Order: sequence, then structure tokens, then C-alpha cells
Amino acid sequence: MAVMTSIWTGRKIRLRGIEPEDWKALQRFDEHTADMRNADRIHPPRSAAGYRDWAANQATADATGDEFRLAIETRVDQTLVGTLSANDTDQRAGRFSYGISIGHDYQRHGYATDAAILLMTYLFGERRYHKCEVSMYAFNEASIALHRKLGFQLEGQLRDHEYFAGHRHDLVIMGLTINEFTARYPFADVG
Repeated sequence: MAVMTSIWTGRKIRLRGIEPEDWKALQRFDEHTADMRNADRIHPPRSAAGYRDWAANQATADATGDEFRLAIETRVDQTLVGTLSANDTDQRAGRFSYGISIGHDYQRHGYATDAAILLMTYLFGERRYHKCEVSMYAFNEASIALHRKLGFQLEGQLRDHEYFAGHRHDLVIMGLTINEFTARYPFADVG
């Protein structure tokens, strides 16, 4: 008899819904300006009550569509290490994107790789998407290296696309098709 495992559990992490009690860890993650900028942008400080409300809203958000946000926790001790969101889904064209943010103290442990593979396995293998497109700032060498390691191809660079820290910055666009993904990460046999 085969042991059933969850599609949301990887080698190092498990993806799960955001819980109201996650607010404190999420607040701690936002204390690192460079990490906030690499993940999205710098947001004004939020109160503890604001973080509690945000986490509570995420915990009750509708997760039936293809755009959602998940918590990334370690398998070993269930420590929250970051978040992952599926976004910019286009079912007609078969494209999606995602954003990933790993807390400062948990970077460079393979958590982002594991989480991205799980998400793409779901969106490619269960939701019939054909291509994943991601974008990151040109100076974010860690994100570019992560996506190259996952098999993404450079598709272009938007010059002077974003403004922050007193300067304009380029945005790198990378893409991965389902065939490129499954060549590296074959779907599990369900038979």
C-alpha cells in the first residue's frame, strides 16, 4: 500500500494557509528593508494590530481561485520562514506568476526552491497552466540565480522600470514552460 503524501509538502517545507497567529513572524520579516524591497516594495510601518488584522484577513480569504497567498513553514519544526503568492493568472493564455519572500534569518536554506517547485507542480499539473513568468529587480542576484537554478530562461529586461531609493532600476523578466519544468521535475505517477 502506497503512503499518501500532500502535494503541498516538499523536502524541506510545507505550504499552508496563513494563520492569524502568524502576524508576529510576518511583522519581524518586514523589519529588513532590503528584503522588503526585493520581495515587493517598502511599506510604511504597520502597528501590531494592523499585522494581526492582515493575518486574520488572509486566514479567512477565499482560496478557491488560482490567486492566493500561502505560508511557508519548515517540516522539521513548523517554523514560519516566509510566504508565497500565486498571482497574475491568465487562464486563457495559460500563464501565471508568483512572488516569494523568505525571512532574513531563513534565506539560503533551500526553502524558496522547495516552495516554488511545489507551487509550480500544482499550477502546471493540476490547473493546466502552460507557462510561469516572474520578474525581479536586476540587482537581485539571489533571485535571478534561484530562477536560473529552477530552469527559468531570461526573456528580457525592462530598463528604468521601477523607482525607489532615489534611482530608477531595471526589471528582469524570466519564464519557464511546463515542458521545461517537467523535464527537471516530473509529475508523480498517480496510477
